[in-house]
Amino acid sequence: MESLHRDDEKRTLRRFLRRQRQALSEHEQRLAAQRLCHQLKALPEIRRAKRISLYLPVNGEIDPTPLIEWLRKRRVEVYLPVLRPFSANVLWFVAYQRDTPMVRNRFNIWEPDMRFSAQRQNRLPAWALDTLIVPLVGYDANANRMGMGGGFYDRSLAFMHRPGPSPNLIGVAHACQQVASLPVEPWDVPLTAVVSDQGYVRRTR
Repeated sequence: MESLHRDDEKRTLRRFLRRQRQALSEHEQRLAAQRLCHQLKALPEIRRAKRISLYLPVNGEIDPTPLIEWLRKRRVEVYLPVLRPFSANVLWFVAYQRDTPMVRNRFNIWEPDMRFSAQRQNRLPAWALDTLIVPLVGYDANANRMGMGGGFYDRSLAFMHRPGPSPNLIGVAHACQQVASLPVEPWDVPLTAVVSDQGYVRRTR
C-alpha cells in the first residue's frame, strides 16, 4: 500500500511539473535555452567532452540544442538517443549531423532514422560516450532526477551501478522544475549534476 501511495504521489508531481514547464511562453523558452547553454559551456564535464549526447526537446522540455554549434566548433562529436528496436525501453546513441535523416518515433519525437545503414554504423552504447545531457521532469538540490517514468535512461545506464568507468550524466531543466526533495529508488542512476537556466546543483553523495 505504501508503494502504491508513493507511485500516486509521483504521478501527481510529474503532472504538476510538466504543467509548470508547458506554461512557459515561447519567449521564455528561448531565453531559458540561451541561459542554460551559457551555464553548460562553463561546466568542466562539458568542456572536456569529446563525445556527448543531448536530446531534441518536446512538451516544454528545456532546449539544449543551441549548444550544438559551439560543440562542433570544438570538434566534439554530438549524438542523439534513439529507441533501440526489439529491446524494451532501451536507448542507442547515434551520431547527429546537419544532414542526418530523421524520423518520428512512437512517442512522436524526432530521432535519427535507423533504416539508413550509415546511421546504424554510427551508433554507440551509452558507456562509449563521455557525457550525456539528459532531460528530466523534476530535480532536487542533491541532483536527484525524476524522469518521465518510462525508465529509458535508467535501463540504458544500468551498467553504471557496477564498478568501472562511466560517462558524466548532466540533467537539464527549467529552474521551476526544482523541488525540495525527491525519493530515490534502487534502480535510479545518479546524475553528476543538474543544470538549469539559473544555475546548477551537484550530487553531494
